[in-house]
Amino acid sequence: MAGRTARLVLLAGAAALASGSQGDREPVYRDCVLQCEERNCSGGALKHFRSRQPIYMSLAGWTCRDDCKYECMWVTVGLYLQEGHKVPQFHGKWPFSRFLFFQEPASAVASFLNGLASLVMLCRYRTSVPASSPMYPTCVTFAWVSLNAWFWSTVFHTRDTDLTEKMDYFCASTVILHSIYLCCVRTVGLQHPAVVSAFRALLLLMLTAHVSYLSLVHFDYGYNLAANVAIASWKMIACTC
Repeated sequence: MAGRTARLVLLAGAAALASGSQGDREPVYRDCVLQCEERNCSGGALKHFRSRQPIYMSLAGWTCRDDCKYECMWVTVGLYLQEGHKVPQFHGKWPFSRFLFFQEPASAVASFLNGLASLVMLCRYRTSVPASSPMYPTCVTFAWVSLNAWFWSTVFHTRDTDLTEKMDYFCASTVILHSIYLCCVRTVGLQHPAVVSAFRALLLLMLTAHVSYLSLVHFDYGYNLAANVAIASWKMIACTC
């Protein structure tokens, strides 16, 4: 277990140090986006773009600039492959082929199915476990927290914006912290309510600090990954003790 935890922490550290977005730093990508915006995203050209844009793309919030970035991403990927280089990341993410208005269709479907599975299990739990069970409120709350996280994960992979990305990250952190709380209630909380209340307050404080830092100070991909891996490692150690 200690070795597994160490590997997770090292992985988080490596991710924090990695240079995440080589593709969007390329001059060819930036020039392509600039020229595309000048050509298509103003005046009559913008009206033409909007008139031929499918309604589902418009409703999903895809703009002319988003379209330019998407097209130029694949132009840059093509040049990388021609030169024998590996596919680069863009804005901290790997390139995915868009389907309809789904930015990352496979990930969106996977998140939706995970959410559906969580909903089915919640319904089964509520029909098979009496509400008077000591763990009932905590388990039901955890199920709703998980459903909320899978919802935002589906939305994020469907349409990647600053808001949907932050909600995906924040809700994922909430699930991890709530799973630690669930473990605490299961192990010591039923016998020592005061301990679990204090622990709940500590976890809420940690979540507030985490969200505040990412929202108000710096939205750091490496820090977010490192923090979540460290918390998950803490959970594995605590729940096996």
